[in-house]
Amino acid sequence: MVAWSAGLLLYRRHPALEVLIAHMGGPFWARKDAGAWSIPKGEFDPGVEQPRDAARREFREELGLEPPAGEWAELGTFAATSGKKLIVFALDGAEFEASGFVFGEFEMEWPPRSGRTASFPEVDRAEWMDLDAAREALVKGQRPALDALERLLA
Repeated sequence: MVAWSAGLLLYRRHPALEVLIAHMGGPFWARKDAGAWSIPKGEFDPGVEQPRDAARREFREELGLEPPAGEWAELGTFAATSGKKLIVFALDGAEFEASGFVFGEFEMEWPPRSGRTASFPEVDRAEWMDLDAAREALVKGQRPALDALERLLA
């Protein structure tokens, strides 16, 4: 069975095109930068929740802020290396203040096989990046969403 995720990619022209992406949290990603960033996103059940509603919920859960008002555009569905399908929406975030984040948390056994559980932020920072920097930073499976955004805005 395919797992589904939905995400929201904010963009702005500042003056070059920039996107808001987040560095993944937890011990696995702590010392990584290239390929360790993500569009704010998360899993949903298509039988229970609409992708856009899931993208809004996940944005709020991961960053602790409501997405800005505006017209959403669906960029497409992209395949992750894990086989998961990701539906990405774009939204003009020119007026979005990228500060005051309250990152959501998850728990996992840490250190491995220790029997202890620790809490970690889902993401540990979020930043505006131009498209070249974002292509380097994003996990491989999400990079095609940047191409789709460029096509949308052309």
